Amino acid sequence: MGILGLTKLLADIVPHAIKENEIKNYFGRKIAVDASMCLYQFLIAVRAEGAQLTSVDGETTSHLMGTFYRTIRLVENGIKPVYVFDGKPPEMKSGELNKRLERREEAQKALDKATEAGDATEIEKFNRRLVKVTRQHADEAKQLLGLMGIPYVEAPCEAEAQCAALVKAGKVFATATEDMDALTFGSNILLRHMTVSEARKMPIQEFHLNAVLEGLNLTQDQFIDLCILLGCDYTDSIRGIGPKRAMELLKQHKSIEGIISNIDQKKYSPPEDWNYEGARQLFITPEVADPDKIELKWSDPDEEGLVKFLCGDKQFNEERVRNGAKKLMKARGTTTQGRLDGFFTVLSTTPAKRKVESKKEAPNKRGKGNTGRGRGKPK
Repeated sequence: MGILGLTKLLADIVPHAIKENEIKNYFGRKIAVDASMCLYQFLIAVRAEGAQLTSVDGETTSHLMGTFYRTIRLVENGIKPVYVFDGKPPEMKSGELNKRLERREEAQKALDKATEAGDATEIEKFNRRLVKVTRQHADEAKQLLGLMGIPYVEAPCEAEAQCAALVKAGKVFATATEDMDALTFGSNILLRHMTVSEARKMPIQEFHLNAVLEGLNLTQDQFIDLCILLGCDYTDSIRGIGPKRAMELLKQHKSIEGIISNIDQKKYSPPEDWNYEGARQLFITPEVADPDKIELKWSDPDEEGLVKFLCGDKQFNEERVRNGAKKLMKARGTTTQGRLDGFFTVLSTTPAKRKVESKKEAPNKRGKGNTGRGRGKPK
């Protein structure tokens, strides 16, 4: 689910924190990709087209087709993706998961009725609501990525939290996901629409957390409180308080505790036994694998292994699979150089430093000193 209404709120209040970009401009970047979100998109997209890609046994293969061709597209654009898979959900998410189960049961009943009535539109709508990424989908995607030479990380808990940890550690440039809670977990850069179909012609949205916090005049902890007030996966929110009202109250009272102490609780009733503190702590200190112990390695694709895995029972076209493997190999040769700005960083010179240097060097008439160049680590 992510954070309810956060995208619109940021677009309204801090539009400068959101940039639109083209995929080619991420050449040489390492990007942490929310794997479960991608698999869900692939399964949804195929159902929306009214067809289901299956193996000879009738098992869905659309998640594999989407992962294969979308990854090739990323790599051909010079991106080095690392897919991050969800682990076990935190206990506090059980309420949200139960709600999803109830909605699935309702959708199944509605689908049965639509099928009896022969209503194609309703059948499609409720079919989409029943899509679920299973452990088998994830395991098959991991096997495919291994054969493609693409690294993946198995998060101990939430994938978005692990992605954010990789960004904060400098292991990758950004998190690619549709869930806005990657910002709540502290990913300084979030990329939306990077893994959607190119046919949809959607520019990539680039959210910058530092600009968000500065524009909203909030600390990261206050931003987390805002996200809890808007609505997250871990707990309910105060009924009757919308996004803009939540912003106003947070700026006035600084925290959820301050808001609770000052609002009319008859008009705005907090949820019973509201565990906002537990939700807050999950965002501040989520369960993640130590990024420093994670080795990200991109390697050559295994063409024969891909053919063996995807063709035959899974009914992929062998010529297309081999062409895909060759595209991956060719793209690897063009991305090894990386981004120039990842290797060279222009270091700014402070006024005090310039004054010292001016005694040793003759500055030009405009008083400009020299800038030094230093090597940085590419991301």
